[in-house]
Amino acid sequence: MAVVEAHLGNKTGRGEAVPYARYNETPESVLSQLSLLEQHRPGELTREQLAKLLPAGAARNAVDCALWDLEAQVAGCSVSELIGQRLPSQLTTSVTISIDTPDKMADAARAVANAQLIKVKVDARPQTALEAIANAAPRAKLIVDANESWSIELLHELQPLLARLPIAFVEQPLPASDDAALEDFQPIVPVCADESLHTTSDLDRVAQRYQVINIKLDKTGGLTEALQLLAAARARKLGVLVGCMISTSLSIAPALQVAAAADFVDLDGPWWLVKDREHGVHIDAGVLKVSAPFLWGNQ
Repeated sequence: MAVVEAHLGNKTGRGEAVPYARYNETPESVLSQLSLLEQHRPGELTREQLAKLLPAGAARNAVDCALWDLEAQVAGCSVSELIGQRLPSQLTTSVTISIDTPDKMADAARAVANAQLIKVKVDARPQTALEAIANAAPRAKLIVDANESWSIELLHELQPLLARLPIAFVEQPLPASDDAALEDFQPIVPVCADESLHTTSDLDRVAQRYQVINIKLDKTGGLTEALQLLAAARARKLGVLVGCMISTSLSIAPALQVAAAADFVDLDGPWWLVKDREHGVHIDAGVLKVSAPFLWGNQ
């Protein structure tokens, strides 16, 4: 992961980003992009200028979030107040079950059976695992994350099963390069765009193929674009999921500003870490709580 600090006087804003190989990002590529900003000072660089200097992605995300944090400190208020909203003290987040044998996935589901929302990673043979998890955690809603592993034929075939189980939606079933097939598809269970959607400029195309979108700040290039994408999605009556990479609470903190207005939250990144940052979020049984004091946004 990459951490950016923006200094102005005795104030320091911070932002964190996670380079993602799926989008051809590496720590080296992020550092290379960040080096393009060396001539710009935090007090002079605006978030609008940043969007013109760097492409959407992890590097711009880290800088954008650092500038939001710095702006809140200089203004003596929270980022929530700058945006004009109230950040909840706790949110329901999904907890993730990774691909394994159906029995082990069922065991993992039983361990988090009190959670209201479970995200299930699946491959092209998901039937037995989904049945097992639904039985192991009967009170939870499921997000099925296929990670681009299905075909349109398999998606058609699985519709009766998906409708029978407590599934909220299926996330990115087809490869992003093949998702034009969804334009003529009428799903029983909604379909969510992840890899197919990065910024607001993708939304007209995506709205013809999906019913839900996954907003991740590492894709949008920061909180600024994420908020614009949220508003544009609402105007098109799309459902909204807010997601993350495996990250610390410094990545999760700005995403909470979007999560406060989202339909679904998938911000369990710190849950996978041995140790998180101090004054971060706390996740227990699918409930995400914001600590006080908080590590970002002058909360």
